Amino acid sequence: MLLNRIGLVLLSAALAAMPALATTTHRRTAHSRSAHPEKASLHHSLHSRRGRRAAARRHVLHGQQAIDPDRVTQIQQALIREHYLNGPANGDWDSTTVAAMQKYQADQGWQTKLMPDSRALKKLGLGADYSNAINAKNGNFGAPLPAGDIPASQAAGFTAASGVNP
Repeated sequence: MLLNRIGLVLLSAALAAMPALATTTHRRTAHSRSAHPEKASLHHSLHSRRGRRAAARRHVLHGQQAIDPDRVTQIQQALIREHYLNGPANGDWDSTTVAAMQKYQADQGWQTKLMPDSRALKKLGLGADYSNAINAKNGNFGAPLPAGDIPASQAAGFTAASGVNP
């Protein structure tokens, strides 16, 4: 019985000490730095170049950073028409224009951002113009020519491209 207790105490002490023994720490000493100065300087130059490249990447701006003054004028005119902005359209994306755009987007139940939301631009009548697109309803494109009116060289090209021999 006494041996069981001693064995249990030793086992629990060993289990408690294992995590402390399992962790290792690496401490850099002055000796480890100066043992190979050429390696240390190469290591330092690689890290400093990487650091400069990473810093340069952090400063790269993505996406649209400013709105073209002509587009700002269009937005301001639309906001004036909708009674969200007073005064003439001056083409400056100023705090008054930003506040008017945010109010317009908030009134529509949309997220207010510093840049105009695409839904807001569409609703203001300033969305992209797809009226000349091939699949646009009532698009401005003509009907295809009848097969007999296609020039012979073009018809030969169609035939050659299709891989079908006449």
